[in-house]
Amino acid sequence: MQRGRQVRRTVFNEDHEAFRSTIRDFIEKEVVPAYPEWEKAGHPPREFYNRLGELGVFGIEIPEEYGGAGETSFKFSAVIMEETARAGVSFGSSGVHTGLVQPYLLAYATEEQKQRWLPKFVTGEMMTAIAMTEPGTGSDLAGIATTAKLSADGTHYVLNGAKTFITGGALADMVLVVARTSPATPENRRAGLSILAVAAHAEGFSVGRKLEKIGLRTSDTAELSFVDVKVPAEDLLGEEGKGFYYLAHNLPQERLSISFGAYAQASAAVQFALAYTKERTVFGKEVASFQNTKFVLADCAADVRAMQAVVDQALEAHDAGEYTAADAAADKLFCTETANRVIDKCLQLHGGYGYMLEYPIARLYTDNRVTRIYGGTSEVMKTIIAKSLGL
Repeated sequence: MQRGRQVRRTVFNEDHEAFRSTIRDFIEKEVVPAYPEWEKAGHPPREFYNRLGELGVFGIEIPEEYGGAGETSFKFSAVIMEETARAGVSFGSSGVHTGLVQPYLLAYATEEQKQRWLPKFVTGEMMTAIAMTEPGTGSDLAGIATTAKLSADGTHYVLNGAKTFITGGALADMVLVVARTSPATPENRRAGLSILAVAAHAEGFSVGRKLEKIGLRTSDTAELSFVDVKVPAEDLLGEEGKGFYYLAHNLPQERLSISFGAYAQASAAVQFALAYTKERTVFGKEVASFQNTKFVLADCAADVRAMQAVVDQALEAHDAGEYTAADAAADKLFCTETANRVIDKCLQLHGGYGYMLEYPIARLYTDNRVTRIYGGTSEVMKTIIAKSLGL
């Protein structure tokens, strides 16, 4: 909501707003003009990620000793989500690099691993991805079948298996691969999973099909294959067998990111619809002048306001270390389902032009749809919420 009297938003401070100004200017000058070409290619050019590194985007939460800024707040990432949605663009698969992989490296990498990986992570010289999903395993991570067996001399693991729907997988230089290092037990299906950092140039590691998606067209998504890939033992992340615990620990932030992104997309959709309906005339009148248009946009604006309250509270709770798995599930369910309805209504107000890819509302519509699937489906979120209620 851009007009009228509003409750002052307090979640962002002057530093966040200065960062917002920098990001907004960068998007207008360097992303928007090139975006159609990125969509055709299926990803930004590799040097774009180096450019994000130069801009400091990859180092915000990385400690200063590894070349980062040492910030501990997730709010800077939230600013990027708002600004990319506002312009109807994305930064390719960079969100996986900083939003998904980074927390694992900061929390579980050894000092030696951090010295090796983080400086290149910050500059964009080493782009990363994480490989969990398999052809037969989606939300049920305990069903992972990819195996990693430690060699007899203990120097390396031998990795075999396949992964799919891996965002950033086609261009990544290093992939965190979730694999089974020991069999599951009847008492605990989640036991025996570990995370290995696998170099993209490793023999036996290959990128398969680059998957064609209905949305997120500038984010490369691929199938990965591992055939007898030798992974040095020193590239095990954290402790062997603790992989499922690590994944569960990071899921609240991943789901917060999805919730915030969905809210940002819905907020942008309302602004696109406002602008379009004021410009477009039907029967000699602005589309915005019809009561139906006003009521639809009023409903959408109210929904966006509610989502903003939810995600702002979530940001504060996350920064305070008080954000729970149940909180994240409820927020993701509410924000993604609500955003889906809002964006659909805003597309409808565009009429036939809303179906044309040259209009950013069409891009938001297809980009947003996956938010109800990845990071755990809406159905899985309901299961988590129900469990938190003691059901």
